[in-house]
Amino acid sequence: MDVTYWTRIASPVGELLLTADATGALTSLSVPGQKGGRSVEAGWQPDPGPFRAAEDQLAAYLAGELKEFALESSTSGTEFRERVWNALDGVPYGATTTYGEIAARIGASRMAVRAVGGAIGANPLLIVRPCHRVIGADGTMTGYAGGVERKVRLLTLEGAVS
Repeated sequence: MDVTYWTRIASPVGELLLTADATGALTSLSVPGQKGGRSVEAGWQPDPGPFRAAEDQLAAYLAGELKEFALESSTSGTEFRERVWNALDGVPYGATTTYGEIAARIGASRMAVRAVGGAIGANPLLIVRPCHRVIGADGTMTGYAGGVERKVRLLTLEGAVS
């Protein structure tokens, strides 16, 4: 039987909902009002135990003291989404990239930019997998499942925008 553990963590960007699988690997991080975000489901087990490292690292990141997460995670998506998510993991702290640049990194055509945006929007690990570092080609703060205000706040924290 599959087990899903969950906990909520208070943060400067709102309450975070974290889920983990039976091994304790992080499977999602959602924020209130997130487009496509998760909600606690019947049968999930509340348990802060599997999330101690995530809580510590998120607190350090949000305090400006951590630049790269080192958390065990387990997410699943289509092969295309997995390629996009792996590309997101390569965008360094304090930097931004564009949807077109992510498409190029995974070997997709410029026509795939919308599909790249969809894959980024489906990222189940907000903050930890830095989809907030993807901006419009013209530098605009385009879409973010967690809300553009949070995106700007995270990029400001990282020094990518002022």
